[in-house]
Amino acid sequence: MDYYIETERLILRHLKVSDAAFIVELLNSKGWLEYIGDRNVRTIEQAETYLLNGPIKSYAENGYGLSLVSLKEGNIPIGACGLLKRDYLDTADLGFAFLPEYIGKGYGYESASAVLSFAKHELNISPVLAFTVPNNVASIGLLEKLGFRFEKVFTMPGEEEELLLFSNSE
Repeated sequence: MDYYIETERLILRHLKVSDAAFIVELLNSKGWLEYIGDRNVRTIEQAETYLLNGPIKSYAENGYGLSLVSLKEGNIPIGACGLLKRDYLDTADLGFAFLPEYIGKGYGYESASAVLSFAKHELNISPVLAFTVPNNVASIGLLEKLGFRFEKVFTMPGEEEELLLFSNSE
């Protein structure tokens, strides 16, 4: 089922293969490369594969995944926000990323709040987890504003980088 969330300024919807050009731009933006990591997505074809094997597959298997975040005014894509399901976690985790020119304008909080409400009330997912690298001060601040609390330092299976794990458990 495709979901569609509307907030005061934003529209969140499932990503589609036709969003590949935007995905190339987002996944190669400074913030994504610095804080999330290089996914080696440089072409439309690679972005289509990323979408099919990532968000689109997640919608089919889990009923949720990353969503495209667009401005209502002009329907301009500005980022992605949604829930991810990882085999090694007991619950979903929140993910978000925005193009640099849209950071610091409250879009992260607005979209993540809507996703968390959807998770709790429509998908019955609670608590939700979130990760960030220790030097991503903006994401840590956003998670804390959303009600997340630091749980522990965490390393994903097969990875060496230490991440901070947050939870919004009550």
